[in-house]
Amino acid sequence: MRFGKQLANFVAIAAGLVTLPVGAFLLLTGRASPLGLVLLAAFYVPITLGITAGYHRLFSHRSYKAAPAVRYGLAVLGAAAIQGPVIEWVSDHRKHHACADREGDPHSPHLTPRAGLVGTLTGFWHAHVGWLFQTQGEADPAVFAPDLLADPGIVLIDRFNGVFVAAGLAAPAAAGLVLAGPEGALAGFFWGGLFRAALTHHLTFAVNSICHMVGARPFATKDNSRNLGLLALPTLGDAWHHNHHRYPACAYHGFHARQLDPTALVIGLGEALGVVWDVNKPTARMGEESLLGSA
Repeated sequence: MRFGKQLANFVAIAAGLVTLPVGAFLLLTGRASPLGLVLLAAFYVPITLGITAGYHRLFSHRSYKAAPAVRYGLAVLGAAAIQGPVIEWVSDHRKHHACADREGDPHSPHLTPRAGLVGTLTGFWHAHVGWLFQTQGEADPAVFAPDLLADPGIVLIDRFNGVFVAAGLAAPAAAGLVLAGPEGALAGFFWGGLFRAALTHHLTFAVNSICHMVGARPFATKDNSRNLGLLALPTLGDAWHHNHHRYPACAYHGFHARQLDPTALVIGLGEALGVVWDVNKPTARMGEESLLGSA
């Protein structure tokens, strides 16, 4: 793995480790900017959908089809999440499914040679952030994402990933500046930019780590994926991770009305508007089975 990439990941993770506790302190002491919190929500939801509906369910698993504006729009939003270029992200994720919790999985928490509590903590660290300094980007796109390499629009967005990263940080600051001047710009940059990025990071990372360690396993799968309802809302439905590993081609990760999946609602809205089609949906039987041992 290139040192430059490791350094960039270190800066992003370190920034989050500073930003999250500062934000938590401001929230707990009632000092958080109301405008900043509005901008946090306004940017968190669409950019996180860029990961869940875009990078994950559309590009990685092709669980539905979308009009070009939706397809490329989701790719741009995903890039703004600062989780890497779309082709690299998809390649790593497809490799994860091909080798889930086995040798070759880029971010399994179960491949450490250590036992006991040390092994558990080591595995969690690797799956959560450690892999970003070791195995991220090692999956060959020619093997794992040839369909994306054949899409000129996706290749272009992938190439200009850094531009969209910068835009994702600058846009909430610009919105804050327009709405409330320099103080609003600072609030927008912190809450809608830095805090939003850190929150999206660690909730996505939690799916890789915690959702392979804690939660319900209603289906018989060869991996250690779990459903964790406590994280369903903030991850916009991706915490129904065991459902997803059992039926990876399904566009909905919540298989039952009791399993909250905001991303599925957005995909369904797109289908109703005619900009999304061929949506792979769960059956009633899948829904009932997924409730066994719910967490």
